[in-house]
Amino acid sequence: MSRTISTDQSSECNRFQLIWCRVCMECPAIHIWKPEIVLHEGAEAIVTAGSWLGKRAVLKYRRPRRYRHPDLDRRLTRQRMAVEARVLSRLSAAGFPSPNLMLMEPDQSTMLLSRIEGKTLYDVLKSGNSSEDILNSLGGLIRRLHETGISHGDLTTHNVMVSEDNLYLIDFGLSRQSPELEHFGLDLQVLRECLGSSHTNMPDAIERVCEGYMDYECQNSDSESANNVIERFHKIVGRVRYHG
Repeated sequence: MSRTISTDQSSECNRFQLIWCRVCMECPAIHIWKPEIVLHEGAEAIVTAGSWLGKRAVLKYRRPRRYRHPDLDRRLTRQRMAVEARVLSRLSAAGFPSPNLMLMEPDQSTMLLSRIEGKTLYDVLKSGNSSEDILNSLGGLIRRLHETGISHGDLTTHNVMVSEDNLYLIDFGLSRQSPELEHFGLDLQVLRECLGSSHTNMPDAIERVCEGYMDYECQNSDSESANNVIERFHKIVGRVRYHG
């Protein structure tokens, strides 16, 4: 859940400001960056909304993993950031609806991304005001992502933004370039688990997504076929049920 943080230094400090102070002390300073709201504070990264050079933006800071050796942690963080930057650049060049990379500071483990205004698909589905069409559209969007040769890696309804009835994918921190068929199937499996646990009022949600995935008209004849991806997805579901 987003946390709105007061920047009025004369006001009485509250628990949100204490959170804000702690996050600010941990995040490196970015020139001309004006923070506004902490959107997410997780184990991997702190994500803050604000403005940079007058443009609405999001600052993503990958915090150090204390259990790893500092040299190893820095190397892995740089590698992960480099992959994410290449994925975002590739998606931008393809006109895919996702954030644009505005600035990257590998030495500070930070990235500045354009901000997608709107609500998360999680909130939209929880409101009960959405139609099944939005899940079909999501399936088509996932197929379009896979067509570019990229898997998301963390495909949940929190990482889908709804803005003026358009869908955008965000948070490509676990994405892969040139993934194997298994990774495409895992994208759908991660989404299936999310829908099953967070949106129990929509028992056939993943079926609607798969229908949209199959209906999308592929523009790249060299990409993995939709039938193969759905077939692999069902095999993964079968493995999960067997071991569960």
